[in-house]
Amino acid sequence: MGTHLQLWRGGHSEVPPNLRLPQPPADLPNLPGLTVPALTAPVPVPASPAALKPHALKRRVRIWEINTNLHCSVIGTCLSAAELRRVLVKLKIAGIETADEHELHMLGVLLANRPQEGGKLLQKTLDRRHEVTLNQFAKARDDAAIGTLWKKAVSSGDIPGAYWAVLTHPDASDKMVQKAFGDVHMLSHLMGATNCADLQRMHQLEDELATLEAKLERQQRQLRDGFIERDGKIARLSAMLAEKVQGDVARRPEDEAAEAAALKDTIADLNDRLSRETARRERLEQRLANFESSDAARRRAETERDSIREELEAMERQVAVLFDGDNREAVPQVDLGGATILYVGGRANQLPRFKTLVEQAGGAFIHHDGGVEDAAALLPGFVGRADVTLFPVDCISHNAMNQAKRVCQQLNKPFVPLRTSSLACLLSVLPSLSRAAEVLEAG
Repeated sequence: MGTHLQLWRGGHSEVPPNLRLPQPPADLPNLPGLTVPALTAPVPVPASPAALKPHALKRRVRIWEINTNLHCSVIGTCLSAAELRRVLVKLKIAGIETADEHELHMLGVLLANRPQEGGKLLQKTLDRRHEVTLNQFAKARDDAAIGTLWKKAVSSGDIPGAYWAVLTHPDASDKMVQKAFGDVHMLSHLMGATNCADLQRMHQLEDELATLEAKLERQQRQLRDGFIERDGKIARLSAMLAEKVQGDVARRPEDEAAEAAALKDTIADLNDRLSRETARRERLEQRLANFESSDAARRRAETERDSIREELEAMERQVAVLFDGDNREAVPQVDLGGATILYVGGRANQLPRFKTLVEQAGGAFIHHDGGVEDAAALLPGFVGRADVTLFPVDCISHNAMNQAKRVCQQLNKPFVPLRTSSLACLLSVLPSLSRAAEVLEAG
C-alpha cells in the first residue's frame, strides 16, 4: 500500500510515462513571491510517510498533496477553460485575460502545487464546482463502494466530478486512483477516434444529401407536369360548365335540374381535389425550402473549410520559404539562450529547416529518428545532452514516443509533444521555449 501511495499520492520516482508537469509561460505569472521553477527542477517529495498519507487522517486530500504528475489530468478534466480563467483572474495575474487555453492549463497545473499562491483557490473552486458528486462519494468507505460510484459516473459521462472525488477521497487506495487515472487517459484516445468517426459520418451524410437532392428534383418535375395537366382539365371543365349554364332554353326543366346537380357534384369534387393538390404542393414546397436551406449551409461549410485549408497550406509554404536559406528577418523575436533542443522522429526533409530555425533563434539542434536508423539505445544519451525534448505525435512510433517520455522522466528532463511535424507547429512553440530559457537564465 505504501508503494502505491508514493506513486499516486505523493511520490516522484515512478510515474506513468504519459504524465509530466508542464511549464507555464514565463511572462504570465505576476503573483507576489511566485517563482517559476526551472525546466529541470525536481518535484519536492514529502519527507515522512505521514506526509504521503493525508487521507489516513480521514479527511479529503488537498490538491497540493496529490502527486504533481496527476495535476495535469485534474486541471484538464475537472475544470473548464472558462472556470480556470476566472480563478486566475482572481489571482490578479497580468495578461491572463488574453492568454490562450494551453497557457491557462500550464499555469493552473503549476499553481496546483502552491497552496499559498493559488492552490487553495483551486481547491475551493473544484470543491464548489463538484459539491454534489463529492457528497455522493463521501458515503463510500472502501474501494468497492468507490469503484461502484466511479463505474456509474463513467457510464453516464459524469467524469469531472467523479474524478476529483476519487483522487481526493481519504479511503481511496492507490489502486483505485490508478484505475480512475487510466480510464480518464483512455477516454482522451477515444475522443480522437470519435472525431474520425464524425468525419466519416459527415461524408456519408453528404452522399445522402446528393441522393435526396436528385430525388427532389425528379419530384419537382413530376409536380410541375401534374400542375399543368390539372390546370388544363380545370380550363376544359370550366368551358363545359359555361356552355351548360347558358344551356338550351328549350330543354325540359327536369333535365336542366339533373344536369345542374351533376355539375355541382363535379365542381365540388374538383374543388376537393384542388384543395388536396394545393396542400400537397405546399408540403413539397416546404420540403424543398428545407433541402435548399440544408444545401446552402453545407455549401457555406465546404467553402469555409476549403478556404481554411488553402490558408493553412499557403501559410505552410510561406513559412518554408521564409526559413530556407539565411533569412534571419523571418525568425520570430525569440532567444533560446543557447539551449539544446532534441527533436525525436519527424520527417527527414524538414530537419534542415528545423535546424536553421533553432540555430537562428539562439539554440542548438540535435535529432534522433526514434529508432528507424539511429539505435534506440542511443536515445538516453541524446536526452542527456538536451535541455528540452520535442517529438511530433503524428510522425513517431508509439514505442519511440513512450521511450522518449520515459527517458525524459528518468533524467528529469522536460519534453513537449507537438501536434504535427510541420514547420509551423515548431514555430508556434518557440516563444514558450524562449520564455522558459529566460526563466532558466534568470534563476
